[in-house]
Amino acid sequence: MNLSLHHLVREPKIKLEKNPLLLLLHGYGSNEEDLFSFAAELPDNYYVISARAPYDMMYGSYAWYAINFDADENKFSDIGQARASRDIIANFIDELLANYAIDSDNVTLIGFSQGSILSYAVALSYPEKIQRVVAMSGYLNTEIAVDDFATNDFTNLKIFASHGMVDQVIPVEWARKSIPVLEQLGIQVVYKEYPVGHGVAPQNFFDFKNWLQS
Repeated sequence: MNLSLHHLVREPKIKLEKNPLLLLLHGYGSNEEDLFSFAAELPDNYYVISARAPYDMMYGSYAWYAINFDADENKFSDIGQARASRDIIANFIDELLANYAIDSDNVTLIGFSQGSILSYAVALSYPEKIQRVVAMSGYLNTEIAVDDFATNDFTNLKIFASHGMVDQVIPVEWARKSIPVLEQLGIQVVYKEYPVGHGVAPQNFFDFKNWLQS
């Protein structure tokens, strides 16, 4: 099956006519095997599909967009690449719906770090495609969303956001600032923090799994 993004698939153990989807989006410099390592722990009735980001950084590392440094060592994101990845992911979801028995009304994005930033952008841009987002160790960058995203209907979108309190890569303040923006758009948000750095605490995993099942 030749789809636009290389991906790994865990088929649902309980096959329905149409099964829900968990689409996993890894962080900067990682690959599709990273988040897929906990696929076995995710609910049995889901397709669990882990996508590889399109920009090859060599040696098994990939990115959804470049992060560049200026002369003063300030980080900045390549917004053009990020927006391209946003639409690649949206298109990839359509390809998955065409090729697997997935329920189009039950699609969840699970993103870590850069994958989380992209999950927000895809969901705000195309809420008709996404019902739930699990955004771990990321933040909302509205520049990556489509220009008129604020006029979209977010009635059916729910978000579980989480962050490490001592995250040394993406400051926890960035995650905190995202929540009121999402709530102002009328999106239902659950936000949790854990006493960890830039990673997924076991309690975080447990909490989002419970959130999915509720």
